[in-house]
Amino acid sequence: MDIFYLREQLIHDYSAYTSSFIHIQDQRIREHVEQSLRAGTLWPEPLIQLNPAFEPGAWIDDLVQTGVLHDECRRIFRRDKDRQDSTNAGTPLRLHRHQAEAIQTARGGHHYVLTTGTGSGKSLAYIVPIVDHVLRRGSGRGIQALIVYPMNALANSQYGELEKFLCHGYPNGKGPVSFDRYTGQESEQDKQRIIATPPDILLTNYVMLELLLTRPQEKNLIRAAQGLQFLVLDKLHTYRGRQGADVALLVRRVRDACAAAHVQCVGTSATIAGPGTHAEQRAEVARVASLLFGATVQPEHVIGETLRRVTPSINTEDTAFIEQLTQRIADPERHPPTTYHAFVEDPLSVWIETTFGVQAEQESDRLVRARPRSISGRDGAAAALSQLTGVPESRCLAAIQEGLLAGYTCEPPPEERFHPFAFRLHQFISRGDTVYASLELEDTRYISVHGQQFVPGDRSRVLLPLVFCRECGQEYYCVRRAAHAETHHHAFTSRELSDRISGDDEQAGFLHVSTTRPWPSDVDEVLSRLPDDWLEEVNGAVRVRTSRRDDLPLTLHVGTDGQASDHGIICQYLAAPFRFCLACGVSYGARQASDFAKLSTLGSEGRSTATTILSLSAIRHLRSDDTLPERARKLLSFTDNRRCLAAGRAL
Repeated sequence: MDIFYLREQLIHDYSAYTSSFIHIQDQRIREHVEQSLRAGTLWPEPLIQLNPAFEPGAWIDDLVQTGVLHDECRRIFRRDKDRQDSTNAGTPLRLHRHQAEAIQTARGGHHYVLTTGTGSGKSLAYIVPIVDHVLRRGSGRGIQALIVYPMNALANSQYGELEKFLCHGYPNGKGPVSFDRYTGQESEQDKQRIIATPPDILLTNYVMLELLLTRPQEKNLIRAAQGLQFLVLDKLHTYRGRQGADVALLVRRVRDACAAAHVQCVGTSATIAGPGTHAEQRAEVARVASLLFGATVQPEHVIGETLRRVTPSINTEDTAFIEQLTQRIADPERHPPTTYHAFVEDPLSVWIETTFGVQAEQESDRLVRARPRSISGRDGAAAALSQLTGVPESRCLAAIQEGLLAGYTCEPPPEERFHPFAFRLHQFISRGDTVYASLELEDTRYISVHGQQFVPGDRSRVLLPLVFCRECGQEYYCVRRAAHAETHHHAFTSRELSDRISGDDEQAGFLHVSTTRPWPSDVDEVLSRLPDDWLEEVNGAVRVRTSRRDDLPLTLHVGTDGQASDHGIICQYLAAPFRFCLACGVSYGARQASDFAKLSTLGSEGRSTATTILSLSAIRHLRSDDTLPERARKLLSFTDNRRCLAAGRAL
């Protein structure tokens, strides 16, 4: 699968959708918005990062052989066990170095924190010690481990991982260690079953754990957790501020309620980042973890990832290497090698891993993950490679993409397990804000799609958000009008379309500026521009209905600073809610209170709708990708046809 092509398709579909619901009448604004969208304002260049290789650690079988792990762990922790066939024992599992270090730390009875990145197998670093403890102590003796997640999705994902190890490869899928999930999403029947027969390992979230300590009907779970051995807090870095204080107190309450004075506390976190040396960073993580756990975590028990290179360690600024790299990418007919060992020796592969994968830390030469980086763009990797080699940037971009994708076609030897380059593409997509403009005439006003208070470099010119009539595209400044307490002069400031709160001294409304079709001052012309249902005939004369007079536009002068004055541009002020468009005359009844159905912004679509559009687009293109295995494409089938049709119509 070509992820770069898929990304282009997603952006194309989302761009078409975003552009479909906003109609802009003013040519300068329309061209500015279109140019901003083409430049990727809402979807900047994607960031690329390689999943690094880790230093290998001990084999599970070796840890069993040396007595570190229970003998049954040899059967439980294996790769590729078959769900259906209990005779398929799978293949031996080798741990990463940081996983093996965590298991040894747990065996010593210490509290510890694992700080490693995505895809590093953090969960095994506490699952293996927990399962080993249950096997040694015996199953069915109550809850021996509580694993607490910040979100139910993480608990659900971990439940599936536990199934692979503790159920697959055993008759009827029943292994020697029991586990279950209690998050609030379970049926009443499942809850009663778990309360009646508590598992050895319970997965939950911190909110539910709080409820378990307080609700009488679930007291049996707390009684079953007496003498708790392991308390795991996953995603430790998410517990900060008030939430962190709440979780810290919760840990202490769990320890007391479960009479677990000697419970081992375990935390997982993202990779360490922050000022200072690596030792200082570990000390800071240990300090924060100690506060959360209510127990001392030693800095040496903060376990980080140990990375290694897949390609040779070569100075990419060496003249000889640059010459080899230049010859490699200059020829468009030269493609990445197809065999593993030739691929990792390729100069382009070496450069790619250095750029997107791992780099040496300046203070210690320790390998750390490279910061995610875009390929294209002014500061992208293709521009850097072009500057290094003199090869055109377009060719460098194509070579980098081809090199990244080729990493998936090289079958690794048995000792490597993974393809040489597994990379992630991070695409940030914003639903947008709106267009901002200064309070000036159409041909001179400053226009921006970036929210800010003033025109850059000129604090005498305020920027106000624009909204657009859904019928004709006429723009209006979305403002709040406030009266100065002493002078009673009015000032206009920005507001969001959804903010319609009005008080004694301020009012939500809109400003209209137009030189192409200005609002008239002549009474007869005003009457000709008003909606028919605003007018009535009395004694043969047409006039504005009494109920509509307060909704008439108020003409005034406003300066570039947003202050009403005698010298500013001529504007019409309309109080919210929006009653009628001064350009096309479309009107709305008193019951149509919401302005979202009348006016649009650059980010008018809802988050859920945008997510649906992106999800459908991804699935639609993946299902048509012939390079994906048939089984993978079948998994992308829809079960809810009505939802598919609705989303398809939106696209």
